[in-house]
Amino acid sequence: MEDEGMILMKQKDLKRLKVLEQAVEKKIVQRKAAEWLGLSERQVRRLVQRMRAEGAKGLLHGLRGKASNRRCEKSFKEKVLGKYQQRYEGFGPTLACEKLSEKEKIEVSRETLRKWLIAEGLWKKRRHISEHHKWRERKECFGEMVQADGSHHDWLEARGPKLVMMGYSDDATGNVFARFYDYEGIMPAMDSFYRYVKCYGLPLSLYMDRHTTYQVPEGTLRVEEELEGKEKPVTEFGRALEELGVKLIAAYSPQAKGRIERLLGTFQDRLIKEMRLEGIKTKEEANRFLERYLPKYNRRFSVKAKNEVNVHGAVSKSIRLEQVLSIQTKRAVRNDHTIRHANQFYQILDKQRSKEVVVQERVDGKLYITDEGKELEYRKVESRPKQEEVKKISKPRKLWKPPMSHPYKQRNFEACAPIRARKESLALAASSDPYKP
Repeated sequence: MEDEGMILMKQKDLKRLKVLEQAVEKKIVQRKAAEWLGLSERQVRRLVQRMRAEGAKGLLHGLRGKASNRRCEKSFKEKVLGKYQQRYEGFGPTLACEKLSEKEKIEVSRETLRKWLIAEGLWKKRRHISEHHKWRERKECFGEMVQADGSHHDWLEARGPKLVMMGYSDDATGNVFARFYDYEGIMPAMDSFYRYVKCYGLPLSLYMDRHTTYQVPEGTLRVEEELEGKEKPVTEFGRALEELGVKLIAAYSPQAKGRIERLLGTFQDRLIKEMRLEGIKTKEEANRFLERYLPKYNRRFSVKAKNEVNVHGAVSKSIRLEQVLSIQTKRAVRNDHTIRHANQFYQILDKQRSKEVVVQERVDGKLYITDEGKELEYRKVESRPKQEEVKKISKPRKLWKPPMSHPYKQRNFEACAPIRARKESLALAASSDPYKP
């Protein structure tokens, strides 16, 4: 670069200049200069000829200090930055580049846009410094292990209610399934897994965190109960997975299931901006958008598994998936064929075989009562019938007179013997009185 007779060179150029000056003055042969500089003899001859013609300036490239022939016009740069500030503020360079191409029909390089945004203060470099965690190789087959998690985030950016995304990511391919719910709990977990199974089939294992919805916390059993050999209780979700033959694996750190964590982090950046552009305001609209968005996302970002075998299993015909994926509670049947559940009475209309039935709260929000797998007809008892009051007729109390054989009578009879003897003697004397008329 030349400025007012000055030539600015890099350290590499200064090294070349010193060696080539020796070659120009014929103090060293060009072959030796080529060896020192790591260049071919032909290139050294060219440089020597240029130095003799132009001096030290001949070492520099002819375009140094000049604007690139591929540079963007200033008006184009202002147009791109204007569109970004108008519609895509907060978008990362990669996503903003995609949206400009898709919606605005503006083609711009991702790195060019990144430099423009950083120069204008619209984007900051992000440096990720994290602890070292041992890298785990992906599983070989599609469906061998699926990572799942719930993500609490303001997905609608205050345009609607706060939602929770239940996300599923296949470990081998990165294939994604997701759905929005109002909260993270047993019903959203069962409903999302039900939809996943309907779409892909039963995976061999499910890798999840230790949320109380999926795992019973450690220390639930006392030491005495553990010594007695009692098994650790399972949640309703864990019980359903056992019945379906799906292994539930507990993750002891977010890094252990890093793929689903990174996926949800990506969605928190990209997906909320996609929904912002669509003006989505409700949970139903968000779920309909996911049905269109996820197939495109999977086609673009999913990878090919090492083994092309799909190990997702089919649900047995003897198993009703909606029955297994439900909250099941046992209830005793009363003599009047009623049961009590959630502080409400239900009258069973069908004849049941056992004295105990199972109440199922299914993902469709309905309540079912089953006896050995058979659904029973029932009706809800709005209020218990009042019993009619029976008027009591008071009767005179009949005094009980003990018989002579009663011990009380016997004791009194013996105690009154002298009195009776006295009365008998007086009566006998009175009957023999000569003066008695």
